[in-house]
Amino acid sequence: MTASWNGKGLKKWGVGAVLAWALCANSIASNDAGQFLKSFESRYSSARSLQTTFLERYYENGKMVRAEAGQAYFQRPGKMRWDYESPEKSTFLVDGKFVWFYSPSDHTATRMPTKQSEDWRTPLAFLTAHMKLSRICGEVAPDGATIPVKPLDMVYACTLRGSADAMQAGGKGKITRFEISPAGELVRILVPGEGGVALEFSFGAWSFDPELAKGLFEFHPATNTVIVDGLLSEPPGMRQ
Repeated sequence: MTASWNGKGLKKWGVGAVLAWALCANSIASNDAGQFLKSFESRYSSARSLQTTFLERYYENGKMVRAEAGQAYFQRPGKMRWDYESPEKSTFLVDGKFVWFYSPSDHTATRMPTKQSEDWRTPLAFLTAHMKLSRICGEVAPDGATIPVKPLDMVYACTLRGSADAMQAGGKGKITRFEISPAGELVRILVPGEGGVALEFSFGAWSFDPELAKGLFEFHPATNTVIVDGLLSEPPGMRQ
């Protein structure tokens, strides 16, 4: 008679067999986790340019208070463009020299030198620079506490290097979470903020090395646009 999974069956299996099964399961999970990261790094690091759709959600104390959607573009080295299409049109652009935020409805563009920008999209630096995750994350590990969008996806916790939190006790940096599909595609990024604030980016329809329009990463405002030099204190998703 086949042993059933109950108290008697457990005795027939033996404690040693159960432990061996558990160790094997952990080993498989660990191998899968490593393979997801390898596939992710391989796919994205080999591309000179990227295009994707995005949905950005802004949360306060676990409650979503704003959602924005649009198209995002990345180009190595150091360029990216976020075209927000709903509910309002706006553009966030990094041209390699300046960081721009442009609001057509306000006829205003705010800019600051890239070197002075403490960009809140730091986890996405991997998509615009020729560097490995280990240069961005002091530590990367599977995060079993965060439920993935799809059951087969894997969620990782990334302890950011050089984040403001790194100066606090224990030397720990800010932890950002990102979700990867079995095919190695970036599905989601979860960015924590202060005082119960959090940002979530969901991505889809990734295109690798697409043909991008010439001048896409150049800022050409309308003639009546006022350009203001200053700090980009809030990302578009945090506007109220």
